Amino acid sequence: MTKHYLQYLTEVMGHQWNDTALSDYNEDHEYTFGELAIEMLRLQVLFEQLGIKRGDKIAIAGRNCANWAVAYLAIAAYEGVCVSILQDFTAGDIAHLVDHSDSELLFVGPYVWKDLQNEKMPERLKAALSLEDWRPLYGKEHVPSKEEWDAAFQAKCPHGSIQPEDIWFSADPEALSLINYTSGSTGSPKGVMLNGRSLSNNVEVGMKMLPVDPGQRLVSMLPLAHMFGQICELLYPLCSGTHIFFLTKSPTPSILLKAMKDVQPYLVVTVPLVIEKIYKKNLDPTLSKWAIRTFWHVPGIGTLLHKRVRSALKNAFGGKLRYFICGGAAMNPVVEQCLMDIHFPLSIGYGMTECGPLIGGNPPKYFKARTGGVPVMNMEVRIDNPNEAGIGEILVKGENVMLGYYKNPEATNAAFTEDGWLRTGDLGRLDRKKNIYIKGRCKTMFLGASGQNIYPEEIEDKLNNQEAVGESLIVEREGKLVALVFPDETLTKRMTLEEVQQIMKANLEKLNHLIPSYSKVSNIEVQEKPFEKTPKKSIKRFLYK
Repeated sequence: MTKHYLQYLTEVMGHQWNDTALSDYNEDHEYTFGELAIEMLRLQVLFEQLGIKRGDKIAIAGRNCANWAVAYLAIAAYEGVCVSILQDFTAGDIAHLVDHSDSELLFVGPYVWKDLQNEKMPERLKAALSLEDWRPLYGKEHVPSKEEWDAAFQAKCPHGSIQPEDIWFSADPEALSLINYTSGSTGSPKGVMLNGRSLSNNVEVGMKMLPVDPGQRLVSMLPLAHMFGQICELLYPLCSGTHIFFLTKSPTPSILLKAMKDVQPYLVVTVPLVIEKIYKKNLDPTLSKWAIRTFWHVPGIGTLLHKRVRSALKNAFGGKLRYFICGGAAMNPVVEQCLMDIHFPLSIGYGMTECGPLIGGNPPKYFKARTGGVPVMNMEVRIDNPNEAGIGEILVKGENVMLGYYKNPEATNAAFTEDGWLRTGDLGRLDRKKNIYIKGRCKTMFLGASGQNIYPEEIEDKLNNQEAVGESLIVEREGKLVALVFPDETLTKRMTLEEVQQIMKANLEKLNHLIPSYSKVSNIEVQEKPFEKTPKKSIKRFLYK
């Protein structure tokens, strides 16, 4: 029986009451495990004062910070339902998702609120609170003052103050705990519903696969609203007693490398693009030299070269690295092989939001190149209708699998087979040891540089509304999104190609203001002929790259 992650957290709080748990990197804001417990209880008192009930939805939209984690954990321990929304969605989309999720309360960061405050607040929403200091930014009704809030909290303190023995956090593992939106679509958005069992099993997988000593450190750089970051950079490490540092600003290479040097993390969780950039800039110029290539696989000399490269790479990440975990996209095979050659502590996992997110993985010493690991604890994987090479759609079943999509029964029904297996939309095969080889995607979805889901149809819908655009198609080239456009001939037949391209240049700028930053389009290419169509008049996507 999976143990609820809140019980792990309670035990850690008791043992490490005075140890630092959460810090905003390069800022003064931090919490010990004891202070985290007290702040969680304080927020729960505020929930009561606002009339929030168990099972009510509470949304969070903001950049990574210690208070994001505090709010999330307070909601979970209150047995509310957290609605985690990516801060990169447009203000209109965020407002729509707060409304669609039936959220009663919203925690929001200043970066998001500056645009969101101009949107109409949903009718159900009682209040919006700042992630900086919990101050009210919006209130439909009376929001308790700090003095009222403090007085109510003090009245609940059994001894006038909170002690470790007063703390016990838990929740029903079968109850809905989280709604995570995979898209900002204003049509039929997919809010993935995960219960406490799914989240707790993901946490236990991390604890067993990547064991950690209490007090070790980690840099949180992936969006906490994304399941990869939420599990691997918050819940699993915190429940293991880790001190987490949050990058509260966009993690540029210089900020990231300085944070690694200062924090010296035991674990780095990232997407392949990060290590591929480091490889291309720092390693490839050296490894491409004739002498290095010649002796790379020679016994003795090659071993020495591998050791030096491994040491230099570990030092770039602070020098105390034990695990380097990648996910969200396939890694460049040349980079992956180099990391395997030097025995870098690499592992590449496989997952999806609908599994909160883990499906496959392995500790570094058992990792096999070009795979997404083996099915994680309490998860099953099978291949549907495999071809002669054993390749078919990957289906999964187990404790991590979602309850369904919130208020979207059609999408939920389509996601599962008649006998209850979740369709991943990925093509792959299994070897004899159950290693998962991913061969491609059934769906049209792209994965962004930080693991975000990018749906080309949503971008195309916005682009098709721009001036002189007849039809459009989004393709991916070398990690960048490119828009192919066939112009509206009724408007452009008397224009020169140069004039049309100038319009498209302006369209590109407008488009990128309408979509999240992680799905920006790099270029628009004008097509001379209409796109080829199926009998249903949809574009034959497979013909265009």
